[in-house]
Amino acid sequence: MRVWSVYVVSLVKSSKTKFWPSGLLQIAQSPELYGTTRSCRVGLTGGSLNNNGKLGRTRGVTLRLAQDAIMEYLHFTRGLPFMDAEFISKNSPQFLDRLLQKVDARDDIGPSISRFLRYHPINEFEPFFESLGLSPSDYARLLPRERMFLMDDQLLLENYHVLCEYGIAREKMGSIYKEAPEIFCYDRGLLMLKICAYEKLGLSQSTMAKVIAASPYLLTGDVDKDFVEVLESLKNLGFQFRLIEENISEKDCFRWSQILELLCFFSKIGCDEEQLSELIRHHPGILFEGSGDKTCSLSGYLLKFGSSVCEIRSMFLQFPNVQVGKFLSNLRRCFLFLTEIDMPPEDISKILRSHSPWLGACTLKKPNTIFARLNVGKKRLCKIIKDDPTEMKNWVLGSRIERLPDASKKLLKVEFLLGLGFTDDLTKISEAVKLFRGKAEDLQERFDCLVTAGLDRKDVIKMLTVCPKILNMSKDVIEIKIDFLKNDLGCPLSVLVKFPAFLGYKIQRIKLRYSMYNWLKDQGAADPELALSTFIGCSDRKFVSQFVNRHPSGPKVWQNLKKEFVHKECLVHAS
Repeated sequence: MRVWSVYVVSLVKSSKTKFWPSGLLQIAQSPELYGTTRSCRVGLTGGSLNNNGKLGRTRGVTLRLAQDAIMEYLHFTRGLPFMDAEFISKNSPQFLDRLLQKVDARDDIGPSISRFLRYHPINEFEPFFESLGLSPSDYARLLPRERMFLMDDQLLLENYHVLCEYGIAREKMGSIYKEAPEIFCYDRGLLMLKICAYEKLGLSQSTMAKVIAASPYLLTGDVDKDFVEVLESLKNLGFQFRLIEENISEKDCFRWSQILELLCFFSKIGCDEEQLSELIRHHPGILFEGSGDKTCSLSGYLLKFGSSVCEIRSMFLQFPNVQVGKFLSNLRRCFLFLTEIDMPPEDISKILRSHSPWLGACTLKKPNTIFARLNVGKKRLCKIIKDDPTEMKNWVLGSRIERLPDASKKLLKVEFLLGLGFTDDLTKISEAVKLFRGKAEDLQERFDCLVTAGLDRKDVIKMLTVCPKILNMSKDVIEIKIDFLKNDLGCPLSVLVKFPAFLGYKIQRIKLRYSMYNWLKDQGAADPELALSTFIGCSDRKFVSQFVNRHPSGPKVWQNLKKEFVHKECLVHAS
């Protein structure tokens, strides 16, 4: 008798509501819980109206009474463990609502439900599955055909308890049952053996609990090879397995085979272990967000616009602090923006390929907003973007858009050009204004940079009349190219006076052709006194025909040099 009393007391303490072994709930003794008149039939969707139109019983009270009645029925009548009965009763509202529709609730809810259940046994699997997080439409096909009582399926309950005791939340087991129902049919001890097989790989219990909830199929069949290979890869990259626990999502079924494919993809595009480790450390979502499918979609999206392997790798190595899904959404929004303003497809592709890292980090406003704030049309907006794509950074959500420079700033640029002595002809000066991009102060700074480098002012003006685009480069770029000319090529500054277009060519092109020219000189196949403009300023086709093909081994050496320079450029972008 004493043992029974201790047992009852322990049950009372573990429950949030009082109950008595006789099965009669005493909550109804509180007069404030009921109206003064007899109430009509009620459900969990709200209170009921009495004959006077007043609220007879609150939803919360009705819910608690129904929950306690079901809990007592499952525990005392059907023999389920108290914790199971309590959890099922408090997490199956739809089942309780349907039950209340069948009960004559004009009297006390608790006794009414108890009388109903005495003569109408329920299918206990329905509230059980609902408590696990499944909806009626989900568990309808999972209901056993020849069983109604949970205690008749001991294997189901035993494996259910194994997962509970292991640390998996009960409400998450519905998705586990839905994805891998065979787990709940294992013979005694088999489920724990399968879990222990994964623990031997070095996974902690807390990590393994999250892995099971996210990918229950791992417990079916033998140890999953893809999962093991992913663990080995992460270990080789220097990660502890808590990385999985911190980043895995239990909302959807996690696919480890796709994670493995993604790791192989990064290796194929040239990421070494150090780069990949650094990438995952700063952006684990690239690997784990949606089992990596967001990253796969992003890579495919960029490939559609003609991005090279080097460009994709460079983009990932410069990835901003934003979720992969948001990054992809921003890129798509940018594409739609550029499409809506009628920008040519080739220009759209070029912009998305060259500026994807920061475009993916920005959420652009809609074109109509930009048109109104800048007071421009599609044609002018396209030109603004093509001239300087970074202007779009000023058009992101939450930013304040400033109007375009007014006519006074254009006059400053005209005054700058007149000060250089270009011309007094208004038509020609108007054309010159279009050729020189940037503010007047920026143009002056670039002009001064050329003079400071050692060029005569008259020579600089002469250079600009021949090649005005050199003043459209930033001061930093001009300084880098002048330094390259003097220190790397060993040429005097006077070369720029005769060949100002030199500043407009990419350093990679100059290095490549200069290397080929030096090789031809060493072979005695080129004039050692050639001017830079002769072999750098010509077209690719002309360079190959007039220089590369002069030597029988020239084409092969040329191809090797190009591959070498492309590889070096990729390494520079990656770093």
